[in-house]
Amino acid sequence: MSTQNQQPSGQAIEQVKIFDTTLRDGEQSPGCSMTSAQKYRLGIALAELGVDVIEAGFPQASVGDFDSVSRIALEIGQQTFEVQGRSHTPTICGLARAQAGDIQRCWQAVKHAKNPRIHTFIATSNIHMEHKLKMSKAQVLAQAIEAVKLARSLCMDVEFSAEDACRSDPEFLVEVFNAVREAGASTLNVPDTVGYITPDEYGALIRMLSQRVNLNGAVLSTHCHDDLGLAVANSLAAISAGARQIECTINGVGERAGNASLEEVVMALRTRANHYGLRTGIDTRRLQPTSRLLSTLTGMAIARNKAIVGENAFAHEAGIHQHGMLQNRATYEIMKPEDVGVTMSSLVLGKHSGRHALKDRISALGFKLDEAQLDEVFVRFKTLADKKKEVFDADIEALVMGEDGHSQGPWVLKRLHVSSSVGDSALPTASVQLQKLPGADLVAEAAIGDGSVHAVFRAIERATGIDITISDYQIRSLSSGEDAQGQAIVAANYNGQTFRGHAISTDVIEASAVAFLEVINRIERQRAFKLQQASDSVQVAA
Repeated sequence: MSTQNQQPSGQAIEQVKIFDTTLRDGEQSPGCSMTSAQKYRLGIALAELGVDVIEAGFPQASVGDFDSVSRIALEIGQQTFEVQGRSHTPTICGLARAQAGDIQRCWQAVKHAKNPRIHTFIATSNIHMEHKLKMSKAQVLAQAIEAVKLARSLCMDVEFSAEDACRSDPEFLVEVFNAVREAGASTLNVPDTVGYITPDEYGALIRMLSQRVNLNGAVLSTHCHDDLGLAVANSLAAISAGARQIECTINGVGERAGNASLEEVVMALRTRANHYGLRTGIDTRRLQPTSRLLSTLTGMAIARNKAIVGENAFAHEAGIHQHGMLQNRATYEIMKPEDVGVTMSSLVLGKHSGRHALKDRISALGFKLDEAQLDEVFVRFKTLADKKKEVFDADIEALVMGEDGHSQGPWVLKRLHVSSSVGDSALPTASVQLQKLPGADLVAEAAIGDGSVHAVFRAIERATGIDITISDYQIRSLSSGEDAQGQAIVAANYNGQTFRGHAISTDVIEASAVAFLEVINRIERQRAFKLQQASDSVQVAA
Protein backbone atom coordinates (compact mmCIF):
# COMPACT_ATOMS: atom_id res chain seq x y z
CA MET A 1 0.00 0.00 0.00
CA SER A 2 1.40 3.43 -0.92
CA THR A 3 1.78 5.92 1.92
CA GLN A 4 2.21 8.98 -0.28
CA ASN A 5 -0.07 11.92 0.48
CA GLN A 6 -3.08 9.84 1.48
CA GLN A 7 -5.87 12.05 2.75
CA PRO A 8 -8.41 10.95 5.35
CA SER A 9 -11.63 10.22 3.55
CA GLY A 10 -14.94 11.86 4.33
CA GLN A 11 -13.67 14.53 6.73
CA ALA A 12 -12.49 18.12 6.55
CA ILE A 13 -8.76 18.55 7.03
CA GLU A 14 -7.82 21.04 9.72
CA GLN A 15 -4.93 23.43 9.07
CA VAL A 16 -1.87 23.80 11.27
CA LYS A 17 -0.32 27.28 11.38
CA ILE A 18 3.35 27.50 10.45
CA PHE A 19 5.17 30.13 12.51
CA ASP A 20 8.62 30.75 11.04
CA THR A 21 11.27 32.19 13.34
CA THR A 22 14.27 31.96 11.00
CA LEU A 23 14.67 35.74 11.09
CA ARG A 24 14.65 35.80 14.90
CA ASP A 25 15.64 32.54 16.62
CA GLY A 26 17.40 31.25 13.51
CA GLU A 27 19.46 34.39 13.11
CA GLN A 28 20.66 34.07 16.71
CA SER A 29 22.56 30.95 15.66
CA PRO A 30 26.33 31.61 15.44
CA GLY A 31 27.26 32.39 11.85
CA CYS A 32 23.67 33.01 10.71
CA SER A 33 23.48 36.78 11.15
CA MET A 34 22.04 38.65 8.17
CA THR A 35 21.98 42.24 7.00
CA SER A 36 18.69 44.14 6.78
CA ALA A 37 18.60 43.62 3.01
CA GLN A 38 19.20 39.90 3.42
CA LYS A 39 16.45 39.63 6.04
CA TYR A 40 14.04 41.40 3.72
CA ARG A 41 14.90 39.07 0.86
CA LEU A 42 14.35 35.99 3.01
CA GLY A 43 11.12 37.53 4.33
CA ILE A 44 9.78 37.74 0.77
CA ALA A 45 10.71 34.09 0.22
CA LEU A 46 8.90 33.06 3.42
CA ALA A 47 5.78 34.93 2.37
CA GLU A 48 5.86 33.29 -1.06
CA LEU A 49 6.36 29.94 0.66
CA GLY A 50 3.03 30.50 2.45
CA VAL A 51 4.26 30.87 6.03
CA ASP A 52 1.36 31.96 8.27
CA VAL A 53 3.40 33.95 10.80
CA ILE A 54 6.84 35.48 10.16
CA GLU A 55 8.68 36.33 13.37
CA ALA A 56 10.79 39.10 11.88
CA GLY A 57 13.06 39.82 14.85
CA PHE A 58 13.52 41.23 18.34
CA PRO A 59 12.97 45.00 17.89
CA GLN A 60 14.37 45.99 21.29
CA ALA A 61 17.63 44.13 20.63
CA SER A 62 19.14 46.85 18.42
CA VAL A 63 18.36 49.73 16.11
CA GLY A 64 19.19 47.47 13.16
CA ASP A 65 16.75 44.78 14.29
CA PHE A 66 14.03 47.38 14.86
CA ASP A 67 14.57 48.77 11.36
CA SER A 68 14.50 45.29 9.81
CA VAL A 69 11.25 44.34 11.54
CA SER A 70 9.69 47.69 10.60
CA ARG A 71 10.63 47.26 6.94
CA ILE A 72 9.29 43.72 6.79
CA ALA A 73 6.03 44.83 8.47
CA LEU A 74 5.60 47.75 6.10
CA GLU A 75 6.74 46.22 2.82
CA ILE A 76 5.87 42.53 3.24
CA GLY A 77 3.14 42.68 5.87
CA GLN A 78 0.93 44.82 3.64
CA GLN A 79 1.38 42.72 0.49
CA THR A 80 -0.93 39.97 -0.75
CA PHE A 81 0.82 36.88 -2.06
CA GLU A 82 -0.70 34.19 -4.26
CA VAL A 83 0.13 30.82 -2.74
CA GLN A 84 -1.36 27.70 -4.30
CA GLY A 85 -4.37 29.58 -5.62
CA ARG A 86 -5.15 31.46 -2.42
CA SER A 87 -4.52 35.07 -1.47
CA HIS A 88 -2.26 35.28 1.54
CA THR A 89 -0.94 38.11 3.72
CA PRO A 90 1.39 36.80 6.44
CA THR A 91 1.16 37.90 10.05
CA ILE A 92 4.31 39.85 10.98
CA CYS A 93 5.44 39.18 14.54
CA GLY A 94 8.04 40.74 16.81
CA LEU A 95 9.46 39.30 20.02
CA ALA A 96 9.41 41.20 23.32
CA ARG A 97 10.36 40.34 26.86
CA ALA A 98 7.57 40.79 29.40
CA GLN A 99 8.66 44.38 29.93
CA ALA A 100 6.86 47.59 29.01
CA GLY A 101 9.77 49.04 27.03
CA ASP A 102 10.18 45.90 24.94
CA ILE A 103 6.47 45.62 24.21
CA GLN A 104 6.06 49.25 23.21
CA ARG A 105 9.15 49.09 20.99
CA CYS A 106 7.86 45.89 19.41
CA TRP A 107 4.52 47.51 18.63
CA GLN A 108 6.21 50.47 16.96
CA ALA A 109 7.97 48.01 14.64
CA VAL A 110 5.09 45.64 13.75
CA LYS A 111 2.19 48.12 13.69
CA HIS A 112 2.74 48.82 9.98
CA ALA A 113 1.65 45.27 9.05
CA LYS A 114 -1.88 44.42 7.99
CA ASN A 115 -1.76 41.54 10.49
CA PRO A 116 0.63 42.47 13.34
CA ARG A 117 1.45 40.28 16.33
CA ILE A 118 3.29 40.95 19.59
CA HIS A 119 5.01 37.88 21.03
CA THR A 120 5.93 38.35 24.68
CA PHE A 121 7.60 35.87 27.01
CA ILE A 122 8.88 35.21 30.51
CA ALA A 123 10.49 32.12 32.03
CA THR A 124 8.36 29.87 34.25
CA SER A 125 10.73 27.06 35.29
CA ASN A 126 12.14 27.01 38.81
CA ILE A 127 15.73 27.01 37.57
CA HIS A 128 15.15 30.09 35.38
CA MET A 129 13.12 31.97 37.97
CA GLU A 130 15.70 31.36 40.70
CA HIS A 131 18.98 31.78 38.82
CA LYS A 132 18.15 34.07 35.89
CA LEU A 133 15.15 36.17 36.85
CA LYS A 134 15.61 36.01 40.64
CA MET A 135 11.84 36.28 40.94
CA SER A 136 9.17 34.35 42.81
CA LYS A 137 6.28 32.56 41.13
CA ALA A 138 3.93 35.31 42.25
CA GLN A 139 6.15 37.98 40.69
CA VAL A 140 6.46 36.08 37.41
CA LEU A 141 2.69 35.56 37.26
CA ALA A 142 2.01 39.24 37.91
CA GLN A 143 4.55 40.37 35.30
CA ALA A 144 3.17 37.96 32.70
CA ILE A 145 -0.36 39.28 33.22
CA GLU A 146 0.71 42.93 33.02
CA ALA A 147 2.79 42.28 29.90
CA VAL A 148 -0.07 40.60 28.06
CA LYS A 149 -2.52 43.32 29.11
CA LEU A 150 -0.19 46.01 27.78
CA ALA A 151 0.42 44.11 24.54
CA ARG A 152 -3.32 43.52 24.12
CA SER A 153 -4.03 47.23 24.59
CA LEU A 154 -1.81 47.89 21.57
CA CYS A 155 -2.40 44.88 19.35
CA MET A 156 -5.32 42.52 18.76
CA ASP A 157 -3.04 39.51 18.21
CA VAL A 158 -0.88 38.63 21.23
CA GLU A 159 1.18 35.48 21.76
CA PHE A 160 2.55 34.50 25.16
CA SER A 161 5.44 32.09 25.68
CA ALA A 162 6.31 30.43 28.97
CA GLU A 163 10.06 30.12 28.48
CA ASP A 164 11.42 26.71 29.53
CA ALA A 165 7.83 25.49 29.86
CA CYS A 166 8.85 21.85 29.61
CA ARG A 167 10.90 22.05 32.82
CA SER A 168 8.25 24.10 34.64
CA ASP A 169 5.95 22.96 37.43
CA PRO A 170 2.84 21.80 35.48
CA GLU A 171 0.48 23.30 38.06
CA PHE A 172 2.19 26.68 37.80
CA LEU A 173 2.13 26.45 34.01
CA VAL A 174 -1.64 25.90 34.06
CA GLU A 175 -2.04 28.89 36.39
CA VAL A 176 0.06 31.17 34.17
CA PHE A 177 -1.65 30.13 30.93
CA ASN A 178 -5.13 30.59 32.37
CA ALA A 179 -4.16 34.03 33.64
CA VAL A 180 -2.59 35.29 30.39
CA ARG A 181 -5.48 33.87 28.36
CA GLU A 182 -7.86 35.89 30.48
CA ALA A 183 -5.59 38.92 30.02
CA GLY A 184 -5.94 38.67 26.24
CA ALA A 185 -3.33 36.28 24.81
CA SER A 186 -4.76 34.37 21.84
CA THR A 187 -1.78 32.06 21.25
CA LEU A 188 -0.17 30.14 24.12
CA ASN A 189 3.29 28.83 23.30
CA VAL A 190 4.81 25.87 25.15
CA PRO A 191 8.56 26.05 24.39
CA ASP A 192 11.00 23.22 24.89
CA THR A 193 13.64 25.91 25.26
CA VAL A 194 16.57 23.61 25.99
CA GLY A 195 15.56 20.58 23.90
CA TYR A 196 15.05 18.40 26.96
CA ILE A 197 11.63 16.78 26.64
CA THR A 198 10.72 13.57 24.79
CA PRO A 199 7.77 13.11 22.38
CA ASP A 200 5.68 11.08 24.82
CA GLU A 201 6.18 13.63 27.58
CA TYR A 202 5.52 16.60 25.30
CA GLY A 203 2.34 15.08 23.91
CA ALA A 204 1.10 14.40 27.44
CA LEU A 205 1.90 17.98 28.50
CA ILE A 206 -0.02 19.45 25.55
CA ARG A 207 -3.03 17.18 26.24
CA MET A 208 -3.02 18.20 29.90
CA LEU A 209 -2.88 21.91 29.02
CA SER A 210 -5.65 21.59 26.44
CA GLN A 211 -7.86 20.03 29.13
CA ARG A 212 -7.03 22.30 32.06
CA VAL A 213 -6.49 25.69 30.42
CA ASN A 214 -9.61 27.63 29.47
CA LEU A 215 -8.50 28.09 25.87
CA ASN A 216 -11.81 29.47 24.62
CA GLY A 217 -10.53 29.59 21.04
CA ALA A 218 -6.88 30.24 21.85
CA VAL A 219 -4.24 28.22 19.99
CA LEU A 220 -1.63 26.05 21.70
CA SER A 221 1.74 26.38 20.00
CA THR A 222 5.00 24.39 19.94
CA HIS A 223 8.56 25.72 19.92
CA CYS A 224 11.08 22.89 20.06
CA HIS A 225 14.88 22.92 20.10
CA ASP A 226 16.97 20.07 18.77
CA ASP A 227 19.55 19.46 21.50
CA LEU A 228 18.62 15.76 21.63
CA GLY A 229 17.62 15.56 17.96
CA LEU A 230 13.93 15.44 18.91
CA ALA A 231 12.63 18.85 17.79
CA VAL A 232 10.62 17.60 14.81
CA ALA A 233 9.37 14.50 16.65
CA ASN A 234 8.30 16.62 19.62
CA SER A 235 6.51 19.12 17.37
CA LEU A 236 4.57 16.34 15.65
CA ALA A 237 3.71 14.75 19.01
CA ALA A 238 2.30 18.08 20.17
CA ILE A 239 0.24 18.45 17.02
CA SER A 240 -1.21 14.98 17.55
CA ALA A 241 -2.11 16.05 21.10
CA GLY A 242 -3.98 19.19 20.01
CA ALA A 243 -1.47 22.00 19.36
CA ARG A 244 -2.26 23.90 16.17
CA GLN A 245 0.79 26.08 15.60
CA ILE A 246 4.35 24.89 14.98
CA GLU A 247 7.24 27.32 15.49
CA CYS A 248 10.12 26.28 13.26
CA THR A 249 12.93 27.51 11.01
CA ILE A 250 14.23 26.90 7.50
CA ASN A 251 16.95 24.22 7.58
CA GLY A 252 16.36 23.91 11.34
CA VAL A 253 18.76 26.78 12.11
CA GLY A 254 18.65 28.27 15.59
CA GLU A 255 20.25 28.48 19.00
CA ARG A 256 22.72 25.67 19.84
CA ALA A 257 21.60 22.55 17.89
CA GLY A 258 18.81 24.50 16.20
CA ASN A 259 15.02 24.46 16.02
CA ALA A 260 12.44 22.16 14.49
CA SER A 261 13.02 22.14 10.74
CA LEU A 262 10.15 23.74 8.81
CA GLU A 263 10.61 21.56 5.74
CA GLU A 264 10.61 18.39 7.83
CA VAL A 265 7.44 19.09 9.83
CA VAL A 266 5.61 20.33 6.74
CA MET A 267 6.49 17.29 4.64
CA ALA A 268 5.73 14.93 7.52
CA LEU A 269 2.21 16.38 7.74
CA ARG A 270 1.81 16.25 3.96
CA THR A 271 3.27 12.79 3.36
CA ARG A 272 1.48 11.26 6.36
CA ALA A 273 -1.80 13.15 6.02
CA ASN A 274 -3.54 9.79 6.41
CA HIS A 275 -2.06 9.56 9.90
CA TYR A 276 -2.26 13.17 11.14
CA GLY A 277 -5.41 14.29 9.31
CA LEU A 278 -3.93 17.80 9.13
CA ARG A 279 -2.51 20.14 6.50
CA THR A 280 -0.51 23.35 6.16
CA GLY A 281 -0.79 26.29 3.78
CA ILE A 282 2.82 25.86 2.59
CA ASP A 283 3.65 25.65 -1.11
CA THR A 284 6.01 22.71 -0.70
CA ARG A 285 7.46 23.22 -4.20
CA ARG A 286 9.28 26.24 -2.79
CA LEU A 287 10.95 24.37 0.07
CA GLN A 288 14.24 23.63 -1.65
CA PRO A 289 14.63 27.11 -3.25
CA THR A 290 13.99 28.75 0.13
CA SER A 291 16.40 26.37 1.84
CA ARG A 292 19.10 27.17 -0.73
CA LEU A 293 18.44 30.89 -0.38
CA LEU A 294 19.04 30.80 3.37
CA SER A 295 22.24 28.82 2.82
CA THR A 296 23.40 31.42 0.31
CA LEU A 297 22.60 34.38 2.55
CA THR A 298 24.28 32.97 5.65
CA GLY A 299 27.03 30.81 4.17
CA MET A 300 25.75 27.87 6.25
CA ALA A 301 26.07 24.76 4.08
CA ILE A 302 23.22 22.23 3.97
CA ALA A 303 24.31 18.74 4.99
CA ARG A 304 24.15 16.36 2.03
CA ASN A 305 22.04 13.91 4.06
CA LYS A 306 19.68 16.62 5.38
CA ALA A 307 16.10 15.37 5.18
CA ILE A 308 13.93 16.87 2.41
CA VAL A 309 16.42 19.43 1.03
CA GLY A 310 19.85 17.75 1.22
CA GLU A 311 21.60 16.71 -2.00
CA ASN A 312 21.25 13.04 -1.07
CA ALA A 313 17.59 13.24 -0.04
CA PHE A 314 16.49 11.80 -3.40
CA ALA A 315 19.76 10.11 -4.44
CA HIS A 316 20.03 6.34 -4.76
CA GLU A 317 23.35 4.48 -5.10
CA ALA A 318 22.73 0.97 -3.82
CA GLY A 319 22.08 -1.42 -6.70
CA ILE A 320 18.97 -2.96 -5.17
CA HIS A 321 17.54 0.51 -4.57
CA GLN A 322 18.29 1.59 -8.13
CA HIS A 323 16.60 -1.54 -9.49
CA GLY A 324 13.49 -0.82 -7.43
CA MET A 325 13.46 2.83 -8.51
CA LEU A 326 13.57 1.83 -12.17
CA GLN A 327 10.52 -0.35 -11.65
CA ASN A 328 8.53 2.09 -9.52
CA ARG A 329 9.78 5.21 -7.73
CA ALA A 330 7.48 4.52 -4.77
CA THR A 331 9.61 1.50 -3.85
CA TYR A 332 12.19 3.79 -2.24
CA GLU A 333 10.73 7.33 -2.37
CA ILE A 334 7.85 8.28 -0.09
CA MET A 335 7.78 11.80 -1.55
CA LYS A 336 8.09 13.10 -5.08
CA PRO A 337 11.21 15.24 -5.54
CA GLU A 338 9.25 17.81 -7.53
CA ASP A 339 6.86 18.25 -4.58
CA VAL A 340 9.67 19.92 -2.61
CA GLY A 341 11.10 21.83 -5.56
CA VAL A 342 13.77 19.33 -6.62
CA THR A 343 13.94 19.23 -10.41
CA MET A 344 14.70 15.93 -12.12
CA SER A 345 16.35 17.45 -15.22
CA SER A 346 20.12 17.72 -15.55
CA LEU A 347 21.17 19.71 -18.64
CA VAL A 348 19.08 22.82 -19.08
CA LEU A 349 20.70 25.64 -21.03
CA GLY A 350 23.82 26.70 -22.90
CA LYS A 351 25.47 29.74 -24.42
CA HIS A 352 23.05 29.82 -27.36
CA SER A 353 19.98 29.86 -25.12
CA GLY A 354 17.91 33.03 -25.02
CA ARG A 355 16.35 35.16 -22.33
CA HIS A 356 12.93 33.53 -22.71
CA ALA A 357 14.34 30.04 -22.21
CA LEU A 358 16.19 31.21 -19.11
CA LYS A 359 13.02 32.84 -17.74
CA ASP A 360 11.05 29.61 -18.22
CA ARG A 361 13.73 27.57 -16.49
CA ILE A 362 13.94 29.99 -13.56
CA SER A 363 10.16 29.82 -13.20
CA ALA A 364 10.24 26.00 -13.31
CA LEU A 365 12.80 26.04 -10.50
CA GLY A 366 10.34 27.99 -8.34
CA PHE A 367 11.81 31.50 -8.48
CA LYS A 368 9.99 34.73 -9.30
CA LEU A 369 12.03 37.59 -10.72
CA ASP A 370 10.93 40.95 -12.06
CA GLU A 371 12.21 42.10 -15.44
CA ALA A 372 15.13 44.08 -14.02
CA GLN A 373 16.27 41.14 -11.90
CA LEU A 374 15.93 38.79 -14.87
CA ASP A 375 18.05 41.12 -16.99
CA GLU A 376 20.82 41.04 -14.39
CA VAL A 377 20.70 37.26 -14.07
CA PHE A 378 20.69 36.88 -17.87
CA VAL A 379 23.90 38.90 -18.17
CA ARG A 380 25.60 36.67 -15.59
CA PHE A 381 24.14 33.58 -17.26
CA LYS A 382 25.72 34.53 -20.61
CA THR A 383 29.05 35.11 -18.91
CA LEU A 384 28.84 31.70 -17.24
CA ALA A 385 27.64 29.97 -20.43
CA ASP A 386 30.71 31.25 -22.26
CA LYS A 387 32.87 29.48 -19.66
CA LYS A 388 30.87 26.23 -19.44
CA LYS A 389 29.73 23.80 -22.09
CA GLU A 390 26.64 22.91 -20.10
CA VAL A 391 24.67 24.95 -17.58
CA PHE A 392 22.82 22.84 -15.03
CA ASP A 393 19.90 23.62 -12.74
CA ALA A 394 22.25 24.00 -9.78
CA ASP A 395 24.14 26.64 -11.78
CA ILE A 396 20.90 28.50 -12.52
CA GLU A 397 19.91 28.39 -8.84
CA ALA A 398 23.32 29.77 -7.89
CA LEU A 399 22.94 32.64 -10.35
CA VAL A 400 19.48 33.54 -9.09
CA MET A 401 20.20 33.20 -5.38
CA GLY A 402 23.46 35.04 -5.77
CA GLU A 403 21.62 38.00 -7.29
CA ASP A 404 22.89 40.36 -4.62
CA GLY A 405 26.31 38.72 -4.89
CA HIS A 406 28.67 39.96 -2.23
CA SER A 407 28.28 43.57 -3.30
CA GLN A 408 27.18 44.66 0.16
CA GLY A 409 30.88 45.09 0.85
CA PRO A 410 32.48 47.17 2.06
CA TRP A 411 35.44 45.38 0.43
CA VAL A 412 35.20 44.41 -3.25
CA LEU A 413 37.68 42.23 -5.14
CA LYS A 414 38.86 44.08 -8.25
CA ARG A 415 41.77 41.94 -9.38
CA LEU A 416 43.35 38.60 -8.48
CA HIS A 417 46.54 37.00 -9.75
CA VAL A 418 48.00 33.71 -8.53
CA SER A 419 51.19 31.92 -9.54
CA SER A 420 52.54 28.60 -8.38
CA SER A 421 55.10 26.08 -9.52
CA VAL A 422 55.78 22.40 -9.06
CA GLY A 423 59.14 20.72 -8.58
CA ASP A 424 61.27 23.67 -7.48
CA SER A 425 61.74 25.80 -4.40
CA ALA A 426 59.45 28.65 -5.48
CA LEU A 427 56.51 29.25 -3.17
CA PRO A 428 52.99 30.02 -4.43
CA THR A 429 52.33 33.77 -4.59
CA ALA A 430 49.17 35.83 -4.90
CA SER A 431 48.43 39.48 -5.52
CA VAL A 432 45.07 41.14 -4.96
CA GLN A 433 43.59 44.52 -5.69
CA LEU A 434 40.69 45.55 -3.45
CA GLN A 435 38.50 48.59 -3.11
CA LYS A 436 36.63 49.64 0.01
CA LEU A 437 33.23 51.07 -0.84
CA PRO A 438 32.04 53.66 -1.30
CA GLY A 439 34.65 55.08 -3.64
CA ALA A 440 37.88 54.53 -1.71
CA ASP A 441 41.24 54.21 -3.46
CA LEU A 442 42.35 50.78 -4.65
CA VAL A 443 44.51 48.77 -2.24
CA ALA A 444 47.03 46.31 -3.68
CA GLU A 445 48.90 43.65 -1.71
CA ALA A 446 50.82 40.44 -2.39
CA ALA A 447 51.80 37.45 -0.27
CA ILE A 448 53.35 34.01 -0.40
CA GLY A 449 51.78 30.93 1.15
CA ASP A 450 51.97 27.20 1.62
CA GLY A 451 49.58 26.90 -1.31
CA SER A 452 47.76 29.13 -3.77
CA VAL A 453 44.66 29.54 -1.60
CA HIS A 454 46.75 30.25 1.49
CA ALA A 455 48.66 32.93 -0.43
CA VAL A 456 45.40 34.54 -1.56
CA PHE A 457 44.03 34.60 1.99
CA ARG A 458 47.23 36.17 3.34
CA ALA A 459 47.20 38.85 0.63
CA ILE A 460 43.59 39.76 1.48
CA GLU A 461 44.44 39.95 5.19
CA ARG A 462 47.26 42.35 4.41
CA ALA A 463 45.09 44.52 2.18
CA THR A 464 42.23 44.78 4.70
CA GLY A 465 44.31 44.85 7.88
CA ILE A 466 42.21 42.08 9.45
CA ASP A 467 43.85 38.82 10.61
CA ILE A 468 41.53 35.90 11.13
CA THR A 469 41.88 32.20 11.99
CA ILE A 470 40.36 29.74 9.52
CA SER A 471 38.26 27.09 11.27
CA ASP A 472 36.76 25.44 8.18
CA TYR A 473 37.39 25.56 4.45
CA GLN A 474 35.48 23.51 1.86
CA ILE A 475 35.30 23.31 -1.92
CA ARG A 476 32.57 21.38 -3.67
CA SER A 477 31.23 21.06 -7.20
CA LEU A 478 27.75 22.40 -7.86
CA SER A 479 27.16 20.44 -11.05
CA SER A 480 28.82 18.01 -13.44
CA GLY A 481 31.76 18.16 -15.79
CA GLU A 482 35.29 19.50 -15.76
CA ASP A 483 33.94 23.04 -16.16
CA ALA A 484 31.49 22.77 -13.25
CA GLN A 485 31.07 25.72 -10.93
CA GLY A 486 32.80 25.32 -7.61
CA GLN A 487 31.40 26.56 -4.32
CA ALA A 488 33.89 27.69 -1.68
CA ILE A 489 32.84 27.85 1.96
CA VAL A 490 35.04 29.56 4.55
CA ALA A 491 34.49 29.74 8.30
CA ALA A 492 36.82 31.80 10.46
CA ASN A 493 37.21 32.89 14.07
CA TYR A 494 37.65 36.54 15.02
CA ASN A 495 37.46 37.94 18.55
CA GLY A 496 35.77 34.81 19.82
CA GLN A 497 33.07 34.77 17.12
CA THR A 498 32.63 32.58 14.05
CA PHE A 499 31.98 34.23 10.69
CA ARG A 500 31.14 32.41 7.46
CA GLY A 501 31.35 33.30 3.81
CA HIS A 502 30.79 31.46 0.57
CA ALA A 503 31.07 32.14 -3.14
CA ILE A 504 30.62 30.39 -6.47
CA SER A 505 32.78 30.47 -9.59
CA THR A 506 34.11 28.20 -12.31
CA ASP A 507 37.53 29.17 -10.87
CA VAL A 508 37.84 27.66 -7.38
CA ILE A 509 40.68 30.04 -6.47
CA GLU A 510 38.45 33.01 -7.29
CA ALA A 511 35.55 31.45 -5.36
CA SER A 512 37.85 30.92 -2.37
CA ALA A 513 39.04 34.54 -2.51
CA VAL A 514 35.51 35.96 -2.64
CA ALA A 515 34.30 33.64 0.14
CA PHE A 516 37.23 34.70 2.34
CA LEU A 517 36.53 38.35 1.52
CA GLU A 518 32.89 37.87 2.54
CA VAL A 519 34.12 36.75 5.97
CA ILE A 520 36.12 39.97 6.19
CA ASN A 521 33.06 41.95 5.08
CA ARG A 522 30.87 40.36 7.74
CA ILE A 523 33.43 41.39 10.36
CA GLU A 524 33.58 44.93 8.94
CA ARG A 525 29.79 45.23 8.84
CA GLN A 526 29.55 44.08 12.46
CA ARG A 527 32.17 46.65 13.47
CA ALA A 528 30.26 49.41 11.67
CA PHE A 529 26.99 48.30 13.28
CA LYS A 530 28.50 48.38 16.79
CA LEU A 531 29.98 51.81 16.17
CA GLN A 532 26.57 53.04 15.02
CA GLN A 533 24.95 51.57 18.13
CA ALA A 534 27.50 53.33 20.34
CA SER A 535 26.88 56.60 18.49
CA ASP A 536 23.12 56.21 18.88
CA SER A 537 23.55 55.56 22.62
CA VAL A 538 25.64 58.70 23.03
CA GLN A 539 23.03 60.77 21.19
CA VAL A 540 20.22 59.36 23.33
CA ALA A 541 22.19 60.08 26.51
CA ALA A 542 22.85 63.63 25.34
